[in-house]
Amino acid sequence: MRYQGILFDLDGTLVDSAHDLYMALNLTLTEVAFPVVSRAQVLTWVGNGIDVLVQRGLSGDHDVNAELPPRVVAEAQTRFAGHYRALVGQYSLLYANVETVLAAFSHVPKAVVTNKSREFTEQLLDNLNLSQHFDVVVCGDDGQKKPAAEPLLSACQQLNIEPHTAIMVGDSKSDILAAHAAEIPVIALKYGYNQGLDLAQFNPQYLCEGFLDIIPILNQP
Repeated sequence: MRYQGILFDLDGTLVDSAHDLYMALNLTLTEVAFPVVSRAQVLTWVGNGIDVLVQRGLSGDHDVNAELPPRVVAEAQTRFAGHYRALVGQYSLLYANVETVLAAFSHVPKAVVTNKSREFTEQLLDNLNLSQHFDVVVCGDDGQKKPAAEPLLSACQQLNIEPHTAIMVGDSKSDILAAHAAEIPVIALKYGYNQGLDLAQFNPQYLCEGFLDIIPILNQP
């Protein structure tokens, strides 16, 4: 096959984790006396790390309110972390065919590259029995976050492959822009947390409806 390594985003690509986040966020907002939000809103806010998610929840909008009191933001982020720690993986589900495809490419080095912190990433992977599929896990608190190229390049370095021999699989603008910045081809999936954006406008090399659709791309000679 053409690719010597595959890099996967986590939330919205491999795992539908929105309900865990939704539950933790509304428990947090209730405790700090802010209005609760809908699951539909949370779906459009996921993808830039939990600190940003909490700020969006406090703002009630994708655009963060710059006038939020720092003390309230800090308290909410601490409370969210506690709730999320108790909920990670409890309501999360693998997207259709994820296990099948990962098993089919068990011979290919693979990495997870996520903006989620390592604590929650490892907990989620373990709870959903995904850890054994990946040789490397790069998280949002390891350094720069996507859309920077650095986390993808770090994953390639740890897999001991050249970036141009890898391919990225993700569901968001950040995944596509990070891949472009790292000069790595990218498969964009339509079903995940795209924040309501048309991913085609960011010019991914491939745009797929479902996880099974990536198989012929990965199998190219």
